[in-house]
Amino acid sequence: MDEKYKNVLHLGNPTNTLAVLNRYQFSFQKKFGQNFLIDDNIIHKIVREAGVTKDDFVLEIGPGIGTMTQILCEQAGAVAAVEIDEKLIPILQEDTLAAYDNVTVIRADILKTDIAALVQEYSGGRPVKVVANLPYYITTPIIFALFESGTPLHSVTVMVQKEVADRMQVGPGTKDYGALSLAVQYYARPQVLLTVPAGCFMPRPKVDSAVIRLERYEKPPVQAEDAEFMFGIIRASFNQRRKTMANSVCSNPELGITKEKMASALAQCGFAPAVRGEALTLEQFAELSNILINLKKSKE
Repeated sequence: MDEKYKNVLHLGNPTNTLAVLNRYQFSFQKKFGQNFLIDDNIIHKIVREAGVTKDDFVLEIGPGIGTMTQILCEQAGAVAAVEIDEKLIPILQEDTLAAYDNVTVIRADILKTDIAALVQEYSGGRPVKVVANLPYYITTPIIFALFESGTPLHSVTVMVQKEVADRMQVGPGTKDYGALSLAVQYYARPQVLLTVPAGCFMPRPKVDSAVIRLERYEKPPVQAEDAEFMFGIIRASFNQRRKTMANSVCSNPELGITKEKMASALAQCGFAPAVRGEALTLEQFAELSNILINLKKSKE
């Protein structure tokens, strides 16, 4: 450890966490999904698995009281920590992160933030590593926002609800397979790194968590003529899982696909008329969406 940080009280120690909470009379906000890590070994392992070095700019979403932020600051070149709860800002700036000169605390809602502009401002446009303990209730919107923002992402290493991590990496034919699985696998290579028991948090959540790393592809693994349209097809296919793809996709007015064109596209792909979305791979969804685009353009 750097000598200048030797007197920092790390928050991976539950006693230190409680001291900070008591000092500021902080009360947990259920609406923000606040669960603070209190296991020092887990925190160090997350940062290590994220591959954070002094050459890196790290974006942390939801730093809380700064438990993992402290370790990120000690390992990274620079850190930007985006926190929605205004009551946590003075704790971070005046107390738990006061010893670090390479961190910027930003009070903002990440889902209402221009992430690409933020990264450009603080990293100069170089690829960013995202490391975070994400609130369970907005995990999926945050993941989509990161990948769709146009931000130069190197990797995303996040703590999420275990079942969400499972959904990100599974393939067709399983109950967990869905739109999130396909979106993540279009943009990145997912790898679950470790499971984190509920007892490692304060307050204790009702479920276990998992840390997953999403390593961004330089180019998507499939060729979709219009990725936005493809994901429209994907979302429609899983909105009502018990329906066939033909029914669920054609009932979505935004897609503008007739039953005749859907039947033709399915036949060209070699799929049965009653096929459901859970049976298709990402590559097959790309092929289907490309055919549908061409059919929509045709004068039938």
